[in-house]
Amino acid sequence: MAIEIVELGEKDKKRRRDFLDVARDIYADDPVWVRPLDMEVEDRLDRKKNPFFDHGDAQAFVAYRDGRRVGRITAQIDHTHLERHKDAAGFFGFLDTMDDPEVARALLEKAADWNRARGMKLLRGPISLNINEELGCLVEGFDTPPMIMMPHHRPYQGGLIEQAGLKKLKDFYAWSYDVGSVPTRAQKAYDEILKMPEVTARHLDPKRFGEEVRVLMDIFNDAWSDNWGFVPLSERELAKMAADMKLILFPEITYLVSIDGEPAAVALALPNLNEVIHDFDGKLFPFNVAKLLYRLRVKGPKSARLIILGIKKKYRHVRKYAGLSAFLYVAMNRAAHLLGLERGELSWTLEDNAAINAGIRLMGGRIYKKYRVYEREL
Repeated sequence: MAIEIVELGEKDKKRRRDFLDVARDIYADDPVWVRPLDMEVEDRLDRKKNPFFDHGDAQAFVAYRDGRRVGRITAQIDHTHLERHKDAAGFFGFLDTMDDPEVARALLEKAADWNRARGMKLLRGPISLNINEELGCLVEGFDTPPMIMMPHHRPYQGGLIEQAGLKKLKDFYAWSYDVGSVPTRAQKAYDEILKMPEVTARHLDPKRFGEEVRVLMDIFNDAWSDNWGFVPLSERELAKMAADMKLILFPEITYLVSIDGEPAAVALALPNLNEVIHDFDGKLFPFNVAKLLYRLRVKGPKSARLIILGIKKKYRHVRKYAGLSAFLYVAMNRAAHLLGLERGELSWTLEDNAAINAGIRLMGGRIYKKYRVYEREL
């Protein structure tokens, strides 16, 4: 029974449906998997809708064995990454397979061939489609559902990637945090920052969210610029992010801190959409829109994900502002409690970012999921 790897054409509706539905086959008996909305996945693969394609190229593939869909993958190049890092790295993403080494190897070889043909020297992933989207293969924490914009995998997936010749490059942590009381040390730091007359803090304003996201991204691009694999967002990516987040934004769990009127630090959490859509089977229209609105805006989710917390470099090592991160953690905890949130995820952080990881531990966070990015030479 030979394995066939089929390339998705832009107008190939059957293959595109197979690309979406093969995930349902793979996770059929996984009680914690949450199927992403099909429209969201399709938009990410659409060259006209996803601004990634302004500076990148990608191709999706579906694997078949004896006519039955058994896996999927994308291969992609990010020219912004190549310009910044000059590492000749090509990527793969959206990797999901049956527990079959031959299927995983065939898909990864197809991604390798695609990248090699375009002059790449390394194959790296899973990253779907670039580092500002989803990254990593889940290697620990299979017993809890994935949070919004985080991937999920079967326990065997990482092993199949390794059997195909790839090795660990970097691990990323997702931290679980219970909303409630805060450590005395963190509260003290919060109180000290709060007393400083030059420091002000406010929620992001949804009425001018486009402008607010630009400020947020200025801090993000400054604070994260030295991080492994960092790629700044383009103008169109910034605009799309603002439009997408505005639909589900809870302003109460956002904070912008300014020092002497200059934006200095930011925290942004999003309600956990996966908690709301867990039984939608990827379909929003026509019957699930009312459910989504009720669960999100009336009933309210019980969990959220902190996706951005950053401090500009110029303030990060100023001694008097050393408590800024603790200030934001405490402020976010208070806001989450008032919203009725019970749990948060802080993700992702690099395994070797000691300062950030220590700060999360200080607040009572615990690592509950690990994601891994792999690499091999081409």
